[in-house]
Amino acid sequence: MPGCFKKTLFALASLISFVSFILIVVAMGTPKWMTGKILCKTGADLVNATDPELVKFIGEIYYGLFRGGKIRQCGLGGRRSKFTIFPHMVKKLNTGLHVMIIMFLCVAIFFSLVSFGFCILNTIKVPYRAINGPAGACLWNFLAGGFVVLAVTSFMAAVKLHHLTERIANFRENVFRFVILEERFEDCFWICVASATALAVNLLLIAISGIHFPKIKTKTEEVNVTAEDIMY
Repeated sequence: MPGCFKKTLFALASLISFVSFILIVVAMGTPKWMTGKILCKTGADLVNATDPELVKFIGEIYYGLFRGGKIRQCGLGGRRSKFTIFPHMVKKLNTGLHVMIIMFLCVAIFFSLVSFGFCILNTIKVPYRAINGPAGACLWNFLAGGFVVLAVTSFMAAVKLHHLTERIANFRENVFRFVILEERFEDCFWICVASATALAVNLLLIAISGIHFPKIKTKTEEVNVTAEDIMY
């Protein structure tokens, strides 16, 4: 059986792995990875809108990995609409990169669950095989965190290098053209970052569990037995 200190660390590590799994699942299903402000350039140019009048042409957009929505402001009031990335819009985006982001997160979910199982195993008993012990738990945590980092980095690349927000804003817009005034990463994006951070903390906890701390030895007083003591 593992010691009390080691059991506590692995119990905490298993909890963190499970929380990380939940965070990734929630982030994937929520449609607010990115929000922004979009300017209806065509409408503003048609009426030669000046700075005070531009407010009538500035709308909003938000989206996640699977769906989103926007408010179009082209001078005649706001029009709300919702959209889904699959199956139609993904053809207009960088399909390979977008699918890779989803796949990276799915793999991270799998490895975080495997890490949870390994941490539970190490809480209950000391495995005979090294791969089932702290080394294995470290491996699965590292892989899960690594794939989350890959997903987050790929999403940032899609937004900044492949102009993801602009492509989504102009999807099926035949008359009006929208330009991006402002982009902001939202809670779901930062939830994924938090998940990767939690898995990194797990690595630290598992590493600490492998440290063998010196045992504190208590000094025993030497007992001098004399001949007189034996007589009594």
